[in-house]
Amino acid sequence: MPGNTSGRDENLKIQESQSMPDLFTPYTLKSVTLRNRIAMSPMTMYRSTSDGKMNDFHMMLMGSRAAGGFGLVFPEQIAITPDGRTSTACAGLWEDEQIESLARVVKMIKDMGAVPAIQLGHTGRKGSEQKPWEGKRQIAPDHPDGWQVRGPSPVPYGGRFPYAVQELTVAEIHELHRAYAAAAKRALEAGFEWLEMHFAHGYLGASFFSPLANQRSDAYGGTLDKRLRFHREAMDAVRAVWPERLPLTMRLGTDDFHEDGVQFDDAVWAVAQLKEHGLDLADLSIGINTDDMRDPPFSRAAFMVERGSRVRREVGIPVAVSWNLGQPAVADRVIREELVDLVFLGRPALANPHWPIWAARELAHNDPFSLLPRDWSWWLKNRPGSENSHGWPPPAIAS
Repeated sequence: MPGNTSGRDENLKIQESQSMPDLFTPYTLKSVTLRNRIAMSPMTMYRSTSDGKMNDFHMMLMGSRAAGGFGLVFPEQIAITPDGRTSTACAGLWEDEQIESLARVVKMIKDMGAVPAIQLGHTGRKGSEQKPWEGKRQIAPDHPDGWQVRGPSPVPYGGRFPYAVQELTVAEIHELHRAYAAAAKRALEAGFEWLEMHFAHGYLGASFFSPLANQRSDAYGGTLDKRLRFHREAMDAVRAVWPERLPLTMRLGTDDFHEDGVQFDDAVWAVAQLKEHGLDLADLSIGINTDDMRDPPFSRAAFMVERGSRVRREVGIPVAVSWNLGQPAVADRVIREELVDLVFLGRPALANPHWPIWAARELAHNDPFSLLPRDWSWWLKNRPGSENSHGWPPPAIAS
């Protein structure tokens, strides 16, 4: 008598459905497992104290997003030196006294079930800035809240950033690499489990990579290989002190949208090089090394996904992207189709602390509150009441 193939076929279908990821599938990189594929992207909030420390504002911001279901939670870009901040109201990790304020935030993120991540960076020639609601213009070096900005070459950014740029010496470049490593050691002491280096958005690393900002003729400028040297050496310095079991990632500026700047093909090559230096995941973004961008796609939904998919496919490395992924169906699709591995959300995370739960309801997840910490979700799932008594509107799609 022939075997029951229908049962085997059904089991195969179940296994296939279980193996296909979606937005809410856990994700493991190195020894770290995220409860889902949704990350709160680093965002500069201009709410730190003047000595670079975090405070109760950051406890509220990061703690509420961890409690809201995000799998990976970043504070803002954390400066490796005082002049690496965007403003005097931005956070840093250039001295041991700053560890405690970050450790408080880390503990809250972990208590709420998310993984705490840190993004280390230096703003370079885009530092010394006013708060956005005060004008967002660059502050003069001789102002009490300003400083002399530094970069690969003495080329001002222009526009809102008109002031002269001090060209870094080779010795100063090496000092910055040591500052990255020292900040990474402090981040580990604070309890972070995921480290990202910020080399995008016109900041220091991005400016070394871009011929629009880097006009050096030494070992750190000129050819594409030399312009990536700053990245490789910074990553080597961090990799030497950051445990191999923990993810080391990089936000890379992949396109300047200018014919004389970084082209995406350059970035594909760069990610492959950085993978050889210990890069575990590429967080792909834009160079933003000039305001004179040609047809930037800022208003297009998910415009970085196709580019991220190419890097994932050609380099063979996990990829995360951001930019206009706040629609749940779009975010879920790019994970289901295995175009990228993680979705980074900035403004959607600010607008909705419980974005993952809202997305789960919109996508007809069978148990949206299971995305939350066990004690948090218990109260939401086990206290009966009238329909929609939790305050959530019904999902937009049919069940």
